[in-house]
Amino acid sequence: MSRNAIETIMGAVVLVVAAVFLFFAYSSTGPKPTSGGYDLSARFSRVDGLRDGGDVRISGIKVGTVVSQNLDPQTYLAVVHINIDQSIKLPVDTIATITSTGLLGENYLALEPGGDEEFIKPGGTIAQTVPAINIFSMINSYLSGGLQPKSNGEKAPPK
Repeated sequence: MSRNAIETIMGAVVLVVAAVFLFFAYSSTGPKPTSGGYDLSARFSRVDGLRDGGDVRISGIKVGTVVSQNLDPQTYLAVVHINIDQSIKLPVDTIATITSTGLLGENYLALEPGGDEEFIKPGGTIAQTVPAINIFSMINSYLSGGLQPKSNGEKAPPK
C-alpha cells in the first residue's frame, strides 16, 4: 500500500513541475511590454511573417520592438506600430523594410536611417516603406511562368 502512495505522490510532483514549466514557457514567449522609448508607425502593403513583439533593427542591432499591427479600413494598408529606444533619433527620410533573418527565418523590421537633419517626432510615421517579399510566391511564379518551353523545345528565358 505504501508503494502506491509513493507512486501517487511522485506522479503529482511530476504534474506540478510540468504545469509550472508550461506556465513559465507560456508567459515568457509573449510580446514584452515596452519600457521607455517612443512610438512610431509605418504603413505597408504586406507584412507577411512580421509578428507583434518582433525586432526592429538598424544595421542588425535591435533598437526597438513591433508593438502591434492592424489594417487601415480606408486604404487597406497594414499599419505597424513600433517602439524605438529613446537614445535613437531617426531622420525623416528613414526607410523601413520588412526582411528576414534567412531563407526561412523570422521576419523583422529593418530601418535604414537617411541623412536628413530633421528627425521623426514621437508618435510620427515612417513615410518610406518596403513591404515583405513572399519568397514562395516568387519561386512559384518563376517555376510556373518563367521557364515555359518554346515551340522548338528550348526553354524560354525568365520573364
